[in-house]
Amino acid sequence: MSEIQNYISSYCREGVEYKPLSSVLHSISTGLNPRKNFRLNTDDAENYYVTVKEFTSGKIIFNEKTDRINDDAVSIIQRRSRLEQGDLLLSGIGTIGKVALVDIPVGNWNCSESVFLLKPNTKIIDPVFLKYILQGSEVQSVWNGEAVGSTLRGIRRSTLEALEIPVPPLEVQRKIVEVLDNFSELTAELTAELTAELTARQKQYEYYRENLLSFNNINRGQSEVKWLTLGEIGTFTRGRRFVRNDVVEEGYPCIHYGDMYTYYGLSATETKTFINEGLASKLRFAHKNDVVIVGAGENDEDIGIGLAWLGDSAPAVHDACYIFTHKQNPKYISHFLRTHSYHQQIKKYVSSGKICSISAEGVGKAIIPIPSLQEQERIVEILDKFEKLTTDLTEGLPAEIKARQQQYEYYRDKLLTFRRKAC
Repeated sequence: MSEIQNYISSYCREGVEYKPLSSVLHSISTGLNPRKNFRLNTDDAENYYVTVKEFTSGKIIFNEKTDRINDDAVSIIQRRSRLEQGDLLLSGIGTIGKVALVDIPVGNWNCSESVFLLKPNTKIIDPVFLKYILQGSEVQSVWNGEAVGSTLRGIRRSTLEALEIPVPPLEVQRKIVEVLDNFSELTAELTAELTAELTARQKQYEYYRENLLSFNNINRGQSEVKWLTLGEIGTFTRGRRFVRNDVVEEGYPCIHYGDMYTYYGLSATETKTFINEGLASKLRFAHKNDVVIVGAGENDEDIGIGLAWLGDSAPAVHDACYIFTHKQNPKYISHFLRTHSYHQQIKKYVSSGKICSISAEGVGKAIIPIPSLQEQERIVEILDKFEKLTTDLTEGLPAEIKARQQQYEYYRDKLLTFRRKAC
């Protein structure tokens, strides 16, 4: 770091000139709204319509959820945006301040009206250097302070044009780009390694879970294992409604359906949230060894997962969940409710829409293998070990990635902070 700082000092002895962003660009434009100009996802649409979600990561990436447009729509947008390789994309509405360099061919895609297209004057500023400047903490704080709007916030074009940025000599810009590119690449490589390790652990757990809970080597006619529906081995009680605004810092324990996806794992003894006792008296409760099964969500992939409640308290349960009361090992049930075979069984009973849902009757039709309680305990012990390895890595991975990202951002911001040249 000291070497590059010495290099910068040797070129910028009197400081660095700051200029309005508009003065280092050939132009600022935006993409186009399809409302009056073209339609999305028509039968002949083979090109891509790019919004911020396609470059949130800093790279332009198309996927199956990217909207499509036809050749005429690309031409209509292109007349407005004049998109070229070497331009920068900047998200200006909603998710503000995400930046990507256009480093891929441009003939088969163009942008929405929520994306600014910046065309750098390469005689003054290096496009990659400008990308790093716009990603920096100082500029991001400007967007946060200057954004307008209540429901959907955005950056005014005038704010963008007036933004003052440091413009050192091109030699310095390119040297900084070289350093930051290397640092960014090392950070990305480490993140990829950590993510690959997590994926391997997850696959290992899933492999043993699917095999241990399929009993493929046991015929259904044998007495060691019974094949019964969930409805045959237990009863379902639907929770009762409460909302996020009912949640308080202290009070009666409760389980909200949304936390089933984001917070809880296979089992719990304590709840994340609480409600006041007056409301709790009107609700329904899970008891020790019950399994709380979620019955609603944004997609049909996770509906039906379960949480084995092992605590001594009796938490109130949200009405988008079912309380499953049974006489089996509760963690055996919750492991089974993560299997592929189970989700394939209940998929046909899921009602799709803005919110997907499944009835207790639909969940109850799923067939589950029931070995002895002793065998259930043995299986749970094995799966818990693999699940713990995965969970430990899952919890540690975001912290490690965040630390590396913060380290990168610290050095990036340090390199991009210059003494302002006196006028």
